[in-house]
Amino acid sequence: MKVLSADREWLAWATISPSSQIRARIWSWDEAQPITEELIRSRVAAAVAGRAHLAFATNGVRLVFAENDHLPGVVADRYGEFVVVQLQHSGADRYRRVLIDALASLPGVTGVLDRSDPDVREGLSPRSGTAAGATPPATVDVWEKAEKLRWSFEVDLHSGHKTGFYLDQRHNRTVVASLAAGRRVLDVFCYTGGFTVASLAGGAQSVLAVDSSRPALQLAARNLARNHLATAELVPANAFDYLRSLRDTGRLFDLVIVDPPKLAASAAKVTAASRGYKDLNLAAIALLARGGHLVTFSCSGAIDAALFQKIVFGAALDARRDLWIEARLSQPSDHPVLLTFPEGEYLKGLVLRVG
Repeated sequence: MKVLSADREWLAWATISPSSQIRARIWSWDEAQPITEELIRSRVAAAVAGRAHLAFATNGVRLVFAENDHLPGVVADRYGEFVVVQLQHSGADRYRRVLIDALASLPGVTGVLDRSDPDVREGLSPRSGTAAGATPPATVDVWEKAEKLRWSFEVDLHSGHKTGFYLDQRHNRTVVASLAAGRRVLDVFCYTGGFTVASLAGGAQSVLAVDSSRPALQLAARNLARNHLATAELVPANAFDYLRSLRDTGRLFDLVIVDPPKLAASAAKVTAASRGYKDLNLAAIALLARGGHLVTFSCSGAIDAALFQKIVFGAALDARRDLWIEARLSQPSDHPVLLTFPEGEYLKGLVLRVG
């Protein structure tokens, strides 16, 4: 539909999502270019072409990143020969067939899986299942390489977090590997072992990995085995409680990684989420040996990088320890941020050295 100003001047072409807090999403600012199937196919093609440079670095790539690729509410990730798509609101869902056909027609793609899960659907019924071509097997292989490092992961496309795996931490896994040599590592919210694998591949002395999900830890164990790495200590536990128990026992680590799930799903939850992030980082700082490193993340889009840094500063202040920022981390190039859509920069991280 057309979007008009209060003076009835033309502004944009948009889709309407009556059940969403965001009622209209802009697809085109060009009056001569309404929303058509041809437009959608061309935007999918442009998004895919923009990731072509990653072909030799990994077989797990985000192909479409919603508003950042001018396809609001559309997320598509490629895992080898399969694509997993999520359509997040009725505007995107309206063009489901043309989107899936465009993804299914990509070279080397044998199947498209629709993972429009309840937590990403805005007022719509969830949808999950094969949308085109072959159904993916129970798990698929995803590999990544950078410089002299290479590892692979077993990924569950049908029920894994997000579209199956945290593709957005690809570069940050390499950063963790570069810090891990000879160190005692604590990986909090380890999920299926992405940072655990990276730490051991980087030469960590030991890794304690914590997650509340036993199935995720079982997959983490298989990921260690498939990469021929030493066994980590895998602990099923609530991270908040377990960090406090580690603090009470006086155990120390040289590298602590804190990568929690999204704690602030909206602006209304920022205050509560800020307390959660502070509690996690305060506990993590208390576990760091002198000269150790904290690698800490927030994937909450409602909490920007400046606020996240202030939260970690507050934790350091309460811990009465000096920390130095050695690096700021973000999402990789297949998760680009459109300058006119800064909300796309959801992942932020800090590498901190403790005194």
